[in-house]
Amino acid sequence: MDEHTRDPSVAPPLGDPTGWRTDERVWEHATLRRAVEHGVRLFNSGDYHESHDCFEDEWYNYGSGNRESAFLHGMVQVAAGAYKHFDFDSDAGMRSLFTTALEYLRGTPDDFYGVDVADIRETLTDALEDPTVIHGWQITIDGQRPEAYDADYEYAERLD
Repeated sequence: MDEHTRDPSVAPPLGDPTGWRTDERVWEHATLRRAVEHGVRLFNSGDYHESHDCFEDEWYNYGSGNRESAFLHGMVQVAAGAYKHFDFDSDAGMRSLFTTALEYLRGTPDDFYGVDVADIRETLTDALEDPTVIHGWQITIDGQRPEAYDADYEYAERLD
């Protein structure tokens, strides 16, 4: 566990996902969990640029070649791909970013930090053939599909 990614104020998960240390009752990287919570809720509310920023900012805490970095880089690409599709009507850009996201998310545990990574991989794969499958799609975390509230926007705004 890296000291700079610790934060005992980050709440525990609803289950026992990869990244949660049950015996110690702490996240291996609590700041990653915080960024993921904010990023997922913003994504689910259609605020893809802000979601991207949450994942990207936390990604900078990690070097390359580790699971956390690959996961966050993949999530950056997921948010950027949705942004390309919805805000720029660019399915080619979306496909390129989703293809890269799938590469980064390969090998990531299906329940990484509470995120349903298996569903993300399946949806991205389907979207390569039919981009409309992401219309209405939301990312699941801790078995729920939460949407953003004021604290998520405040978090993203502080990243600038």
